Amino acid sequence: MLTQLVELDGGSFRMGSTQFYPEEAPAHTATVAAIAVERHPVTNAQFAEFVDATGYLTVAEQPMDPALYPGVAPEDLVPGALVFQPTSGPVDLRDWRQWWKWEPGANWRRPFGVDSGIDDRLDHPVVQVAYPDAAAYARWAGRRLPTEAEWEYAARAGVTTTYPWGEDATPEGRLMANTWQGRFPYLNEGAAGWTGTSPVGTFEANAFGLVDMIGNVWEWTTTEFAAQHRLDENKGCCTPPTTANPAVNQALKGGSHLCAPEYCHRYRPAARSPQSQDSATTHIGFRCVADV
Repeated sequence: MLTQLVELDGGSFRMGSTQFYPEEAPAHTATVAAIAVERHPVTNAQFAEFVDATGYLTVAEQPMDPALYPGVAPEDLVPGALVFQPTSGPVDLRDWRQWWKWEPGANWRRPFGVDSGIDDRLDHPVVQVAYPDAAAYARWAGRRLPTEAEWEYAARAGVTTTYPWGEDATPEGRLMANTWQGRFPYLNEGAAGWTGTSPVGTFEANAFGLVDMIGNVWEWTTTEFAAQHRLDENKGCCTPPTTANPAVNQALKGGSHLCAPEYCHRYRPAARSPQSQDSATTHIGFRCVADV
């Protein structure tokens, strides 16, 4: 069953920020057309329905093309994906390789490797999906992936504050999104009891009725990432490819359960992050939109 769509009137809004990271600048006025946005990210159960219907193989389930990865040893060009592993204590936060591990056999069915599964996570966002995987699901569903401007418009829900709920990350002590609780990357006390992803809708919806726009999983957009916003390209990019190009980065939005203030204060509508099209990780998912 596809996710319920929430229809939004189009309009202009203030996109970006100059208060946090340089790639969020310049703050500018962007305009989007009327759009319908899925209420929550695509879940494991929904992605399984797509795979059952089509026999689709994700990027993480396919051998890696040696031509796209020059210099990589042949024995390492096996199906797999990146898996987050907490460290045993404080580390240099400039080196992400200390908490990310390439795991052969990891994919959307087995997010953490061959000994893991999703039977107890069917209502969690699907992860370990690369950009072409998300686009393939969207085509099957008769929908598409959002542009960065469309995504941010939906996440802001008509407000100009730092977070969709205001200026305070935890108003009156309330946790508003699934983000890292503790000291990254070694101590996570859990968000509402969840470490890692949480069932969609665990946290409050924004004013548009959309859940998990902030935290839980990063979400793919069709906008190619640039060092700063390109004011001549608010509408995003082109039709998503059917194969991944590791040399091209897409803009991710929303932050994830791994975001912590001291490392990744990107659980805000204005925040953005680059990710290569072939990336499949334990903290990236997606949601679809439809034209109205």
